[in-house]
Amino acid sequence: MSHVEDELNSQPECWIRAAEEAGRHAEALPGAGERVAVVGCGTSYFMAQAVACLREATGQGETDAFAASEFPRGRSYDRVVALTRSGTTTEVLDLLGQVRGMARTTAVTADPATPVRSAADDLVVLDFADERSVVQTRFATTALTLLRAHLGLHTTAAVADARTALATDLPEGIVDCAQFTFLGRGWTVGLASEAGLKMREASLSWTEAYPAMEYRHGPISITTEGTATWMLGESPEGLAEQVRATGGLWVEGALDPLAELVRVQRLAVAVAARRGLDPDRPRHLTRSVILAS
Repeated sequence: MSHVEDELNSQPECWIRAAEEAGRHAEALPGAGERVAVVGCGTSYFMAQAVACLREATGQGETDAFAASEFPRGRSYDRVVALTRSGTTTEVLDLLGQVRGMARTTAVTADPATPVRSAADDLVVLDFADERSVVQTRFATTALTLLRAHLGLHTTAAVADARTALATDLPEGIVDCAQFTFLGRGWTVGLASEAGLKMREASLSWTEAYPAMEYRHGPISITTEGTATWMLGESPEGLAEQVRATGGLWVEGALDPLAELVRVQRLAVAVAARRGLDPDRPRHLTRSVILAS
């Protein structure tokens, strides 16, 4: 079993622990009414998008998400939350240094023995979700679970759905598809983008991701026999029928959207195996992007 397989299979237990620890980290996480920016790079950026949407939807306060390199320096926030598995990513460390003293900063990381310890005002450590693999799986979903629990949105049903996602067969014929599109709505738009990224990283697949209502505005033109369109969350009325009419495979996400992402992680590994690729050694990638000064 590859590292990434072992790590993605451990997610239900990681989610349980993150939810249990959310209360202990309450002071380090955004409080109700704070104006917040959530930042990250790659997978962490997509998790930031999901968190921002969830927080605003629950009325906790205005929340934006940015790739760390694209943070608007002239904008004012009460708190900046950085998601960083390694604690060493250059863009994240640079941003934390630049906003220190202007906003309270919190880093959610897997490794406290890294520069992020001194770069952020507050530190949330999820070391039990750290990973050996380059491709992120359990740290990303565990960090999001922690923040869902902090917002009062985590349920035991999500964990049960994650176990179902790990135990049930993938949709028939999907491993043989040549192209994959992932769709989301609201907070699951970020999950759809992450699903596409997982497929690209692990299996070098042609993937795209969109807000579900945008799919009719052009992207559906590529859908045909041998392509798959996977909905994370509730689908817009009539969209499934439109996709099926093209001859493409439609996958309706029936589980908690975060558990649906676990299913996509499994798909990425399965497609990699079908193509003779090693998901533990994704092409051109390293575990952390550290730039020369």
